[in-house]
Amino acid sequence: MGGVLSHSPSSAGLCPQLRAQGLVRIVLLCVAMAWALPARAVEPLVADLSSHLVAITTGFAGTDVLLFGAIEEVDGKSGGDVVVVVRGPAKPETLRRKARTSGIWINSGTGKVDSAPSFYRVAATRPLEDIAPTVILDRHQIGLDHLDIDIAVKDGDVDKADYRQALLRLKQKSGLYGTGVQEIGMLSQRLFRTDMHFPANVPVGTYMVEVYLVVDRQVVSAQTTPLVVSKIGVGADVYDFAHHQAAAYGIIAILLAAGAGWLAAVAFKKG
Repeated sequence: MGGVLSHSPSSAGLCPQLRAQGLVRIVLLCVAMAWALPARAVEPLVADLSSHLVAITTGFAGTDVLLFGAIEEVDGKSGGDVVVVVRGPAKPETLRRKARTSGIWINSGTGKVDSAPSFYRVAATRPLEDIAPTVILDRHQIGLDHLDIDIAVKDGDVDKADYRQALLRLKQKSGLYGTGVQEIGMLSQRLFRTDMHFPANVPVGTYMVEVYLVVDRQVVSAQTTPLVVSKIGVGADVYDFAHHQAAAYGIIAILLAAGAGWLAAVAFKKG
């Protein structure tokens, strides 16, 4: 591209108790499906999360959430593939292309995205191209190559694809987009599970966890479960104040910095 693109807008694992609770829920789910009344139609796909809330507190370093579920026969066919897509709330993005002129880096182009997932991860039982055709992946926006991201470019010399790749690269570098397809573990022909990791810099908001059952390269069942990522405690109060009272927050920050500097100067003189 002949330039550098920038944009504006560590982890804590599951504790043993949480894992145990998740496994117990898997067993209970399987038992419930096995004892379902014959006259009642059984859903071919049932999934749930070990927690529907990611609480960001002081010192939050990331966390994992367990997704688990079970699949049933479809039209007498057992098995099938499971695909999981985790999408964060959509947000606008601005990409700036930088070029070096006379030894100085300056903005030479801008790309604007009206809406892009703030977080995006995919997990599957097999490689996506082995599970479903491109038309299906495009329809459900499964996989980075199939994300529908519209970019308005104010730079005639650069293709939109360059800005798109830059956006994906920056999101991956920050840990908000997956670098590949995570594996889903099948505990049997019916039970599945996968751990979804949320890094320390995960954006707040309501996430959508989409689970697809694919049989003979066609989506036969799907389920969407919301997951809330929210700041809790003192950190949440500071965050809300900084975002809703930005001017006051800035003034207070300046006054605190000036006061700290004055106290340091006084202490230095006395010393």
